[in-house]
Amino acid sequence: MYKAFLIKYAEIGVKGKNRDLFEEALVRQIKYALKRCEGEFRVRRTRGRIYIDVLSDDYDYEETIDNLKTVCGVSAICPMVQLEDEGFDKLCESAVSYMDEHYSDKNITFKVNARRARKNYPVESMEINASVGEKILQAFPEIRVDVHNPDVMLYIEVREHIYIYSIEIPGPGGMPVGTNGKAMLLLSGGIDSPVAGFMVAKRGVKIDAVYFHAPPYTSERAKQKVVDLAKLVARYSGPIYLHVINFTEIQLAIYEKCPHDELTIIMRRYMMKIAEDIAKKTECLGLITGESIGQVASQTIQSLAVTNEVCTLPVFRPCIGLDKQEIVEISEKIGTYETSILPFEDCCTIFVAKHPVTKPNLAVIKRHEENLKDCIDEMMQRALDTEELIVVEAQ
Repeated sequence: MYKAFLIKYAEIGVKGKNRDLFEEALVRQIKYALKRCEGEFRVRRTRGRIYIDVLSDDYDYEETIDNLKTVCGVSAICPMVQLEDEGFDKLCESAVSYMDEHYSDKNITFKVNARRARKNYPVESMEINASVGEKILQAFPEIRVDVHNPDVMLYIEVREHIYIYSIEIPGPGGMPVGTNGKAMLLLSGGIDSPVAGFMVAKRGVKIDAVYFHAPPYTSERAKQKVVDLAKLVARYSGPIYLHVINFTEIQLAIYEKCPHDELTIIMRRYMMKIAEDIAKKTECLGLITGESIGQVASQTIQSLAVTNEVCTLPVFRPCIGLDKQEIVEISEKIGTYETSILPFEDCCTIFVAKHPVTKPNLAVIKRHEENLKDCIDEMMQRALDTEELIVVEAQ
């Protein structure tokens, strides 16, 4: 049973004088992930290293790994065997036992990489490498040394305890959430928007979300589906404040007063306006959508330009250059795909034109929006005044 983990990071290591801030943020996210695990843990930061000590006699290893793999900023998780300092001979013995237990097939190459952070340890790093390597070769004649490209890199760290490890489990990488401001995600029940939220969270951005609900045309199960997706994204992003907006009145007005081939574009423009209003009130610095160029009529270059025109905040579209299969693969990786494909109505799919415009003209769109001028401001205010706020924790 592993009783300690080494957490490796990549980009944080080049942050210079700000590195402490990023490491502290990473520690906070690790603690948040471990709250979902059975057992008691201690997370500590020392000399460019982040360690997790398992304090419980029993814990669920697989559950712990699964949750650590959701921490943005983690490049690798290394389960470690922890030893007390009982002399160098005991260290060599333990290294041989480690190789025997972890690698049943001994027809492999290896290299020992020791790091002596505790300088009063009587054996230097190079001597540890040579002596431990020699003991392993004596114990297993079929094993070979390869210092350039080994099958197994056996790490030995000499600190207050002695740690042995060779397994590196990939994490999501990126930056710790909360180190790059906050943005508002337009979250629907589809495949793309949860992926967009994850991708921006991975760059260190705290995520809030807005969902446009259209009862009775969309059901409570459709709304619950979005809440469930937010719970899955929250595994990576931390808690999400989900703003649920009743959009029915506005949609009906657009349907009655505007040309049907422009329904989606005009609807998207008002969604962006409302999302931006909430974003500014909640100190978000940008909007996030799951749009991908050319995927549907409202996502052509011309359509995106017309949609963008209503915004003053930047709009982040991390899926913009991905095709559908690439987006699906990410959704499967982060665990949102199966929920996204559940067959509950989405607000955007109820009032869809048979032949939507693909190259909207901004001047024409604005002229047709004049049909709404007598009622739209009041409707938008009612939608904002009646919003439902749901605090979503990770599932």
